[in-house]
Amino acid sequence: MTLADKITASRLVLAPFFFIVYLLPVFFPALFADGSQWTVPVLWTLFIVSEISDMIDGKVARSRKEVSDFGKLFDPFADTLVQITYFLVFVIDRIFPAALFLVVLYREFSILFIRNLMLKKGIAMGARMGGKIKTVTYIAAGAVALLAVSAQRLGFGEPVFFVLQRIALIIFLISVIISLVSFADYLSVYRKSGTGV
Repeated sequence: MTLADKITASRLVLAPFFFIVYLLPVFFPALFADGSQWTVPVLWTLFIVSEISDMIDGKVARSRKEVSDFGKLFDPFADTLVQITYFLVFVIDRIFPAALFLVVLYREFSILFIRNLMLKKGIAMGARMGGKIKTVTYIAAGAVALLAVSAQRLGFGEPVFFVLQRIALIIFLISVIISLVSFADYLSVYRKSGTGV
């Protein structure tokens, strides 16, 4: 693996840690009767480091001239796992609706399927502009949702949590719409590539 690939792979380690740290107080509230404030800086650290690694792995690959077909597929794969992890904990914690999360799951797995079909024909389809915009909105939705959770765990009160949760939900809804539009774009590229119907 190249250095860029190793940076990408770090997200596959950070995502499960985020999942565990986030849900410990949710599933074991008795163990955290004194509060779950400690989870807030840990979650933000994992979230920020993951997103920074996503920003720099491509730059590292280009600067070291290590851009590869593997990297073009590995990076969006890691992104998808990280984003699904964020959204899953927010669904479990009833911040995001399961129906929208299901749309995200269907979209992401469909894209992975299309990428695999194209790869069989020797075409490595990297991220497209629509997919990159989708990723930005996913990150924004996740960040605001985490902000809402942070406010709740730090004791800022339900009104603050409610407002932030509603903002996160609106951004999440927008991101789902953008993800469907970008999926149509990927599907169009697949059809024009001559690899399928």
